[in-house]
Amino acid sequence: MALPTTSPTPVYLELGPKKVFACSAAWPGWCRVGGSEELALDALMTYVPRYRVIAARAGLEFDPGEPAVVERVRGNRTTDFGAPAAVAALDREAVGEEEAARAVALIRAAWEVLGEVAAASPQDLRKGPRGGGRDRDKIVAHVVEAERAYARKIGVSYPPLRDEGALPAMRRDITDVLGRPSDGQPHGEKGWPARYAARRIAWHVIDHIWEIEDRRE
Repeated sequence: MALPTTSPTPVYLELGPKKVFACSAAWPGWCRVGGSEELALDALMTYVPRYRVIAARAGLEFDPGEPAVVERVRGNRTTDFGAPAAVAALDREAVGEEEAARAVALIRAAWEVLGEVAAASPQDLRKGPRGGGRDRDKIVAHVVEAERAYARKIGVSYPPLRDEGALPAMRRDITDVLGRPSDGQPHGEKGWPARYAARRIAWHVIDHIWEIEDRRE
């Protein structure tokens, strides 16, 4: 089923023990967390201008209306840790050619923007209130290594990436898989459905783009 990309904007809520994620069903990577449903939805809408940068890079017009909650799903400790971890029922629905192409365009845009933001940022970023936080290169390395783990969830397996051509090759394989229509079934017994995989991969890249931007100021 094709998901609407304009008003009202379909959103699902992932309810963890302490935190809630609000995630756009139709715009991969547009997810924000809060201490309640209301706070998560408010955070999601606050980030509209920042997500618009990614959508514009993908060549897409991003003008969402008010969020409409279409599903609530139980989260877990990963939710509270700060990552959207639950597969919603809507993720198990079929993904058509147009939606798959949009998802891949947004993922590629996120990769491009991450590279540019990292290149324009200092190695040493502002520390958190307790003095913690990775530096720029460690954030980028973390994104890549997480991607390698996520790729296995869609049947793309790579050893640790040790040469310059490995990352582009892995990302081509990821987009080859996610760029095809899907019947909504997970990729293998422990794999992810395509819609969830696209959202999780895009979210992780975009979340760290915003982290670098916020910590370099």
